[in-house]
Amino acid sequence: MEKQTRLLSSQLFLKRRQVEVLLNRSVLAWKDVEKSRKRKSSISNISETAHSHAVLVCEIIAARKTEEGDQDDTETRRSQKKAKQHSEQYPYAFTVSYVRRTRQHEWRCSDVTLHCASQGLCEQWIQVINEQLTSLPNRPKSLLVYINPYGGKRRGKHIYEQKVAPLFRHACISADVIVTERANHARDHLKTEANLDKYDGVVCVGGDGMFSEILHGLVTRTQTDNSVDQNQSDADLVPCSLRIGIIPAGSTDCICFATVGTNDPVTSALHIIVGDSQPMDVCSVHHNNIFLRYSVSLLGYGFYGDVLTDSERKRWLGPARYDLSGIKTFLSHNNYEGTISFLPAEDNMGNPRDKLQCRSGCGICQHKLSSKDTHCEMSERKEKSDKDGSSGWGEIRGKFIAINAASMSCACPRSPKGLSPSAHLADGTTDLILVRKCSRLDFLRHLLRHTNKEDQFDHSFVEVHRVQKFCFQPRHHEPVSLEDLSWPQKKTSFSPICSTATTCNYTSAHSSWNCDGEILPHAAIQVSVQCQLIRLFARGIEEQQQQCVFGDPWTLWTSEPDTH
Repeated sequence: MEKQTRLLSSQLFLKRRQVEVLLNRSVLAWKDVEKSRKRKSSISNISETAHSHAVLVCEIIAARKTEEGDQDDTETRRSQKKAKQHSEQYPYAFTVSYVRRTRQHEWRCSDVTLHCASQGLCEQWIQVINEQLTSLPNRPKSLLVYINPYGGKRRGKHIYEQKVAPLFRHACISADVIVTERANHARDHLKTEANLDKYDGVVCVGGDGMFSEILHGLVTRTQTDNSVDQNQSDADLVPCSLRIGIIPAGSTDCICFATVGTNDPVTSALHIIVGDSQPMDVCSVHHNNIFLRYSVSLLGYGFYGDVLTDSERKRWLGPARYDLSGIKTFLSHNNYEGTISFLPAEDNMGNPRDKLQCRSGCGICQHKLSSKDTHCEMSERKEKSDKDGSSGWGEIRGKFIAINAASMSCACPRSPKGLSPSAHLADGTTDLILVRKCSRLDFLRHLLRHTNKEDQFDHSFVEVHRVQKFCFQPRHHEPVSLEDLSWPQKKTSFSPICSTATTCNYTSAHSSWNCDGEILPHAAIQVSVQCQLIRLFARGIEEQQQQCVFGDPWTLWTSEPDTH
């Protein structure tokens, strides 16, 4: 790494220990002065590294003058006496708040308080650190926050007020808060009323359903402002300029888990504060040139569509309805006949079984072409295929228990690896998973592999393709309304969970599509992946080695310090 010139260098005090503190444009570091001078052998380098600390400037939250109430009151009476004497000798102090990584990808806000002999030196450190923070281009200063007070355990408002808002205030971020009052309140407000020019990002406090509202509102508003017709399935959609932050507070927080690695509100708030940016693909779903919905995680037909359709009839059960509907759908063991047509991804995009997981700084996603270049690339592919006399599309017909399109891993606490462990967030593709008709036992084996580390695609009845577009046409295509899919027909008598009509080999006319937790009104659909259409306040899941930023930070500076 290239050495950088120091902005400030001083000998200060930390908990009555003298420390040398250094700052450049990238790193704030400090180490014990006494310990580094005691040892002169080669072991001293190890000692210095062990007793030195470094924080990336981009992960500093704030620097402020230390007030009396900020002092540590956990010390013993004798220690407090010494601390008082020390404070009288070095009465000026400043506190730096920064990101500290803990277990399982969680972040916390930590403080370090440094004491100075002069007020001028203290103020200089505060001023220079805050100047560096102000110069960071990606940090938000103003946010529009939507809170779903009804999602999950109805704790969204409490989570924001107690855990998130204090951090935003600490980082000098202003926030306009709207507590939603009905379904699609946030979507409709974003589409028409919100003055988006005054904000640096939009934050949703809720679950995946709330995120979907923000997604649809923001994408629709962007296309409307740019005169793009969303009903055209081949339209070039304009990427959203505002980033979206997710504060998890729902019954399912799959998108947050897959992009951060944990469902923790404090961690998500800190990712927003430091201004992280993670691009993400979005699938646009159409039926006969009529726009239906956007999807960022899972499009599921057959098993997952049936589970959602059945669970909608049992909303009074709360989250337990998904487990009950899952058992019922598994016992019914329906399969559906239809035709899947798909445009495969380029060979350099990898494949769903290559075990290359999408992580922070993912090379595949970083080197992906922009949306404009992708359109040109696809036009060239079409021109080439026309010359070759082939369309480039593949086609598969058959009977399927499940057809899933995973645009991300879909990892969650129940399924740590997800439906497609090697799916990428921003490579312009989705993983199309086809589960053909098989025995109930074989299907159970496939489902169980979502909960362990075994390859869930290693079955003769499962195939997976990385695609840019796909279409599905059920064999028995009948116009069907959303009400027909969502509500049961009137019956004169009670029917058991697994009736004689739904046997292991039964094939009904159609299932329905589960689009990120919403039921689509049509079974015949066309899907296109819109590459990097949105950006989140996230950085992807960090590997363990990415969390250990430095060895010895003292090698990062030149030897011309501005010593005070």
